[in-house]
Amino acid sequence: MRYIDALFTSTSAVCVTGLITVNTADYSRFGQAVVMCLIQMGGLGLITFATLYLAMPRRRISIVSRGLITDYTLSEIEYQPKNIIKTIIGLTFTIEGIGMLILNFRFGSQGKPFFVSAFHAVSAFCNAGFSTFSDNLESYARDPIINFTIMSLIVLGGIGFIVMRDIGKIIGREKTQLTYHSSVVLKTTAALIILGAAIIFALEYDGALRGLTIGQKVMASLFASITPRTAGFDTIAPAKFGRGSVLVTILLMFIGASPASTGGGIKTTTFFILVMTAFRYRDGADSVDYHGRSISGHTIFKAVGVVVKGLLIVFAATILILVAEKSRNNALPSIDVIYEVVSAFATVGLSLGITPNLGDVSKLTLIAAMFIGRVGLFAMALPKTGRKIEGYAHLPGADLMIG
Repeated sequence: MRYIDALFTSTSAVCVTGLITVNTADYSRFGQAVVMCLIQMGGLGLITFATLYLAMPRRRISIVSRGLITDYTLSEIEYQPKNIIKTIIGLTFTIEGIGMLILNFRFGSQGKPFFVSAFHAVSAFCNAGFSTFSDNLESYARDPIINFTIMSLIVLGGIGFIVMRDIGKIIGREKTQLTYHSSVVLKTTAALIILGAAIIFALEYDGALRGLTIGQKVMASLFASITPRTAGFDTIAPAKFGRGSVLVTILLMFIGASPASTGGGIKTTTFFILVMTAFRYRDGADSVDYHGRSISGHTIFKAVGVVVKGLLIVFAATILILVAEKSRNNALPSIDVIYEVVSAFATVGLSLGITPNLGDVSKLTLIAAMFIGRVGLFAMALPKTGRKIEGYAHLPGADLMIG
């Protein structure tokens, strides 16, 4: 195995992406175990380790550092950082453990070792998309147990720990209603899954879904709508989808999962803010109102900034790969490269099959895209902590036409 491929796999695992240049099924059991450990560590997320570092005994937490944490994960983490860490780790292992047992009911009956169930449970909950099968999960396209277990793990890992903790409080009757953040995340997630599945079902009814029963087509459409939310598993090979479904998948991949989750992308809340701004903004207002709450201009600006930066990164990486591959006499369709770059940037792992044949420059570009998508967007979302100079004068207003 070449070092560039080992580096690619390691980055993909830690960034819980799932893109591969060497089939994971070809790895030794030790190699697969290393990949699973990297997925688990990456899946727990930057926020877990950042909070753990700042909450270590005998270490002072500055006002600035505490402000960084609260701005990213909502105010409740300010008061109980250690409890948040325990909740995150406890939820992770509990959900993954349940997933392992359910998956083992099917995999075990087929004579497969428990490791296979453990690997797929960790990979699904951490939204990684790695599989120990050479065809991913395409052999299980008609299996409801495998499909719905994997889909449930992906969704739970993608909605974020804050939301899961909020739901837990509702179930435990510690509170009577969800927070505004949790409500937005759940509504946006549900809308994207249902709308995405409906579009894929309509577009691929006589295409990639041909040969399946109505129920199986619905199940496969749901899976194809959920997995782009940064998971990367597939029961129907992405290369079999038509261009319409490919475009829908690219959009779903770019949006990704929710804040403080195991997934990537620009996040569901960012997409929600942009949609609300587009349809509910009133001329002259400095905020957007939705369901009795006001989304501030500062939040809108931050959302726009994340999306624009993300688009620029995707554009730059796409151009670089197209140029690099053309120089190798390996001309690729632009849509395939865009799909690959968005998959890397949003830490998804879906591919139209071009990854193994890419040159070293293109592989390094995807490595950078995966790292930026996992770490860079987190950094972009954090507030700037530099000293602010109080302004006593304002620059003249700029008159620009829009639309």
